[in-house]
Amino acid sequence: MTAFHHSFDRTVLREYDIRGIVGTTLQPEDAFAIGRCFGSLVHRAGGTKVAVGYDGRLSSPDLEPQLVAGLRACGLEVIRIGLVATPMLYFAAYHFSADGAVMVTGSHNPPDYNGFKMMLGKKPFYGQQIQEIGRMAREGDVVPVSTEGHDHQVDVMEAYVARLLKDYDGGDRQLKVVWDPGNGSGSNVTRVLAAKLPGEHYVINGEVDGTFPNHHPDPTVAKNLEQLIAEVKREGADLGIAFDGDADRIGVVDNEGHILFGDQLLVVLARDVLKSKPGGTVIADVKASQVLFDEIAKAGGTPLMWKTGHSLIKAKMAETGSPLAGEMSGHIFFADKWYGFDDAPYSAVRLLGIIARMPQTLSAVRAALPQVINTPELRFDCPEERKFEVVREVKERLTGAGAKVQDVDGVRVLTPDGWWLLRASNTQAVLVARCEASSEAGLERLKGMLVEQLTASGLAAPDFSGENAGH
Repeated sequence: MTAFHHSFDRTVLREYDIRGIVGTTLQPEDAFAIGRCFGSLVHRAGGTKVAVGYDGRLSSPDLEPQLVAGLRACGLEVIRIGLVATPMLYFAAYHFSADGAVMVTGSHNPPDYNGFKMMLGKKPFYGQQIQEIGRMAREGDVVPVSTEGHDHQVDVMEAYVARLLKDYDGGDRQLKVVWDPGNGSGSNVTRVLAAKLPGEHYVINGEVDGTFPNHHPDPTVAKNLEQLIAEVKREGADLGIAFDGDADRIGVVDNEGHILFGDQLLVVLARDVLKSKPGGTVIADVKASQVLFDEIAKAGGTPLMWKTGHSLIKAKMAETGSPLAGEMSGHIFFADKWYGFDDAPYSAVRLLGIIARMPQTLSAVRAALPQVINTPELRFDCPEERKFEVVREVKERLTGAGAKVQDVDGVRVLTPDGWWLLRASNTQAVLVARCEASSEAGLERLKGMLVEQLTASGLAAPDFSGENAGH
């Protein structure tokens, strides 16, 4: 066999996954190279088995066989579980005791994107490890092919849904629920799960369609939830549940059609988990509301603020023995009764159990949370080589001036009005900011501080024209 060497487009090897535009920055031969290099890492670690799944994008059926060929060239057994939601692949890795797993998915990106999410052993594969794939491909640093591996198809749907249903604990109350998997790869499992849960269930956009004809599959963007909200109101449902393109992120709307943000959802879940795990550490990212951290403490838990990024949160959960974690982006991680990975269908089942046992409506629970006003996530361009530098400059100026600064991930500045955050994106040449206060006047003061610091570092002020999110 000829020597293996391959170069990737420099934009595709990212912090948490490999992702690009199909036919432009990402080609089928990249999929083979990823299989060949990742497979070599599995082989060198003494592994023999890798699980592979793919999402509902139009390009996924072309990329998956190339990936499988690359893994087989390392002498591995490949368990192909077909078109699935990403958490079903994570589940399959545990269920079949695989030594690694690769999902072909573009997540919530536009239809012309695709990519790969990986786990090595039972751990997330990210950061430097992804850069290592690039180096191995460039240098041809792969295991020699002695024996070609083999692959076989396995259907994991039945085992996965049975395992989800095992943790439904809603008692006798019959809920009315609207589901919107957004025509993503979670569509099939949503239909199967909804048919088996007690209560009345309505699934919209429940056919896999990689063109995403109804709306973009990203439940953190309010306009993508408009269809779900209208349906919840029309049916008089108890809640609505939305998934992103590969169903590892969840969006929730209450019975009145109000959106529960990631941190508000985590309050509802944490109160329940902490009843059986008193004192447990509940982790959320730095973008989450102060209300969340306060409510975790109030419920007898130990709140922990950590870096944004699903791989980073999973690693921190394992380290602290945390039973539950979540991000503003809708990644929710249960290690309580589950495996500690982000799984939107599983989070939905646990949430339904909680709501079915509650004496009041979900909207009443949301309305009873302390009311704060915050900006949406503000993103503004900043050159790659400057973004971390700017955050450091801001931190130094503020610390020097005696401000109260948390620096877990960027700078989160606490004031009597509330807090504001500035951090560098791990995946793009942008800075991300957010402000939260208990009053409009306080929010204006926080925005002023943020603008002042950005100006001092020679950057233009962010655009605050977007609506403030009452939250």
